[in-house]
Amino acid sequence: MKSAILVESKKPLLVEDVELPEKIKFGQVLVRVIYSGICGAQINEIDALKGPDKFLPHLLGHEGSGIVEKIGEGVKTVKPGDHVVLHWRPGAGIQSSTAEYNWNGKKVNSGWVTTFNEKALVSENRVTSISKKADLKTAALYGCAITSGFGAVNNDAKVGIGESILIYGLGGMGLSIAYASSIVSGYPIIGIDVHEEKLELSKKFGITHAFNANDKNLNEKIHQVLDNSGPDVTFETTGISSVMEKAYEITPNDKKIVFVGVPTGKINIYTLPLAFKKTLLVSSGGACHPEVDIPRYIKLQLNKKINLNDFITHEFELSEINKAINLFRTGKAGRIILKINKE
Repeated sequence: MKSAILVESKKPLLVEDVELPEKIKFGQVLVRVIYSGICGAQINEIDALKGPDKFLPHLLGHEGSGIVEKIGEGVKTVKPGDHVVLHWRPGAGIQSSTAEYNWNGKKVNSGWVTTFNEKALVSENRVTSISKKADLKTAALYGCAITSGFGAVNNDAKVGIGESILIYGLGGMGLSIAYASSIVSGYPIIGIDVHEEKLELSKKFGITHAFNANDKNLNEKIHQVLDNSGPDVTFETTGISSVMEKAYEITPNDKKIVFVGVPTGKINIYTLPLAFKKTLLVSSGGACHPEVDIPRYIKLQLNKKINLNDFITHEFELSEINKAINLFRTGKAGRIILKINKE
């Protein structure tokens, strides 16, 4: 099967044939991957931002959709033929051992879930069964972007009707947060980004005021929208230290800020307000419970209560993955989808 392999940090992925393990172990599920999203976490992993990668060579990808082909002993939550979402947060079922693949006689490591490969041997608790009526292309987004963004709004911040929202970074995560905020009637919803393309795209997802981060009068414009006050809830999705500090500073001392982006360095913040009423939350996947949240979101989508089509701005084949990653790095795309297999 074709797989994208990270062989060396900070280098392009190799798309080559990889052999599946001979045996499916206890608690494992074999999935034919149909679609995969590309998340910033994978870019960070390729770039070894957390330090030297001791698992090389290994497979990547943590949000996708597919069809179950086989199951290992003990698996009860899915069966062959099921349509599933592959997700990085643990859900229902067994957490199995991780799979080891073979590439030209070399061991290739993987985590509990991978999606940049035609077939994936994953842990039972990293797949959730969905309706066969659901669109598998947009369903891939439930593996991370949608569940994490919606969860940051609903589970972490618990945004209330009419609360003002400020979002730094309008990538896939920021757009998901904006959309969820609009669904729960947050208002106004202010979006900040450096790319005009994303500022324009964000208006489809509930952003009421979109400002360029490089605007010298940015804070003045934000306060003007908010009647010289600050936001009720601030979401920071970029993980850039300086942006995280700005987001914290602009949030009033009796309001909430949620750090969603993975930090790329240390930050300096004045913590005294946290001893009183200021609330700092750090979101991990939106505190999502995949086995509960994903079926709920699918139900909304099937009944046309939410529309995810506009999130996807570009689609590539697996063989084009490095081209897709390079586009992701420009910051000018929404969510990028890889078509891995035909349905």
